[in-house]
Amino acid sequence: MDLTTRYLGLELANPFMPGASPLVDDLDVVMRLEDAGASAIVMHSLFEEQIVSERSGLARAYAESSAEAQSYFPAASEYALGPERYLAHLARIKRRVHVPVIASLNGTTAEGWLEYARLIEHAGADALELNFYHVATDLREDGATVERRVIDIVAVLKESITIPLAVKLSPFYSSLPNMVWQLSRLGAAGVILANRFYQPDIDPETLETVPKLQLSDSSELLLRLRWLAVLFGRTPVSIAASGGVHEPIDAVKAIMAGADVVQIVSALLLHGPAHLGYIRQAFSQWAEEHEYESLTQLRGSMSLSRCPDPEAFERGNYLKVLQSWQRTHHKPLPIS
Repeated sequence: MDLTTRYLGLELANPFMPGASPLVDDLDVVMRLEDAGASAIVMHSLFEEQIVSERSGLARAYAESSAEAQSYFPAASEYALGPERYLAHLARIKRRVHVPVIASLNGTTAEGWLEYARLIEHAGADALELNFYHVATDLREDGATVERRVIDIVAVLKESITIPLAVKLSPFYSSLPNMVWQLSRLGAAGVILANRFYQPDIDPETLETVPKLQLSDSSELLLRLRWLAVLFGRTPVSIAASGGVHEPIDAVKAIMAGADVVQIVSALLLHGPAHLGYIRQAFSQWAEEHEYESLTQLRGSMSLSRCPDPEAFERGNYLKVLQSWQRTHHKPLPIS
């Protein structure tokens, strides 16, 4: 089967790559990922807070709103790579691998990003992924303002660098299709769906929040499938699926819904780099057994582009889901 695909203007041998994670902090692991068939290497994110800290110190940047603000963030030593080491590691990876390398910036404002976006481009990155993680907590900030922040930052960066730009979005915008449409008009080359919403626990005894990273499982893919299916064929940007791909059949579903590529993190953290090769090989076997000759033939085959009235389909599917519980799980009470 022909697995070749196109993502962010890059010709790739297959749609499988690691997503942004600590996996690529180790050059040996990077080489193992390439050996397993990774079509590109996505670096872990360089965080805005690291850049701001290096520039002026977190105290000045965040303490205006609270004297405790500095304590909310990790110490500089807790990050795997500082800004300068990040650029050096990027250059080192570029020298060792034969596939595209995609860098990543994570934050919510343009401060500090502009210079490092240029430095990342100069270090040899083939593309840049912007990872937006913002939880609105200001009662006076409306949804349009939240979305405007993303649009404005992309507009600034797009004018400042020439490498392709992809935007990793939350799935919870009021109108995700419109957000993607606006990004495409600005020249963004792709979107990644979707960012995970991390939720800390509470320790009632110590009266502290407990940050705990819970790896994904295949159930998280469903939310991604929804938006992949809605967007396929309706926007010129590339679309990457990120979150919930653990098994080969998960990858099949993501491509059928409309993904150009699939980013994998949790499954690789659990099973190691070789798991990417397993997913790639089993994916090809499934497609050949079902008589698909190319990825292009498979992609979008279960998207809403095949539906004449997507809104009616979504509403009808919602009602069917609710009624399916009654039919399959609920036994009517006996009539007395």
